[in-house]
Amino acid sequence: MTTLTVRSATLDDAAAACALLNEVDVFEIGRAETEVNEILADWKHPEVDLGRDSWLLHEDGRLVGYGLLWDESGGERIDVDLYMLPGRPEGARTLLERMEARAVERAAENGVRQAVVHQGLHIATAVDQDVLRERGWRTVRRYQVMERPLSPDADTMPVAPPGVCLRPCTDEADRRKAHALLQESFADHFDHQPRTYEQWLHDIDAENTDWSLIWIARIDGMGDVAAMRTRNDRITTGWISNVGVLREARGRGLAGYLLRYAFWYYAGLGRNRISLGVDTDNTSRALALYERHGMTLDAAVDTWELTRQV
Repeated sequence: MTTLTVRSATLDDAAAACALLNEVDVFEIGRAETEVNEILADWKHPEVDLGRDSWLLHEDGRLVGYGLLWDESGGERIDVDLYMLPGRPEGARTLLERMEARAVERAAENGVRQAVVHQGLHIATAVDQDVLRERGWRTVRRYQVMERPLSPDADTMPVAPPGVCLRPCTDEADRRKAHALLQESFADHFDHQPRTYEQWLHDIDAENTDWSLIWIARIDGMGDVAAMRTRNDRITTGWISNVGVLREARGRGLAGYLLRYAFWYYAGLGRNRISLGVDTDNTSRALALYERHGMTLDAAVDTWELTRQV
């Protein structure tokens, strides 16, 4: 008879959790994508109480499932991550029961009447979807991971649109400006949670961030109007985390220029592939922009939602 046990994570469990997530990565997308530093950044986040907001599921002593909960909204919206090895519906139920109960606790602590819980799962998730549905979860949004091959010969330095100059975040003032630009640019997007500068620094793991890979765009006569945040710490690909353009500066080819700049820059770093995530229902038509610039579908992730009364 299989024995399931659940306990909270400690920082010493990061390597084991990383190995589990990479095993899930291989099942879902065919390659390992997770680094230990990503897990530690999540676990050290001040909004995560590791003793109450993390769960490690062992099956006869083997780690087979992992859950994490965090609360960015301070209100009813609660986020969770769930990773399971395939073929373990009872394990999924076990973790979901605990995560859902904790989400209700967090919502109650926030003084609201319900918890609206979100999690993102690959469309070929190893988590048993029948278990999700029987517990009341439903899909509400789809995101696509887009990718593009890179080549130093093909991806040359782009010409900036008239009046546009680009600079990296070299000082504290630029870092604060990048934060402000991204917050304003994404304010109307689905699931956006306003974040203070200090919260944002924790969100992006600022202690390990390469700030030379975050750029601010300025237009003569308009000032700073856009920011792009990228990362070069993933195993298989360069990553564009955010491309944000203020509403008044859209329609000038700025987002496309920022993309081409990232293509050129990362090709120069020796990367042969770059990726990003996009909301397929994004009202700024971002998906079409990425497709015009040669990006194609790599994977798709659904946002699942559950509402529980406090």
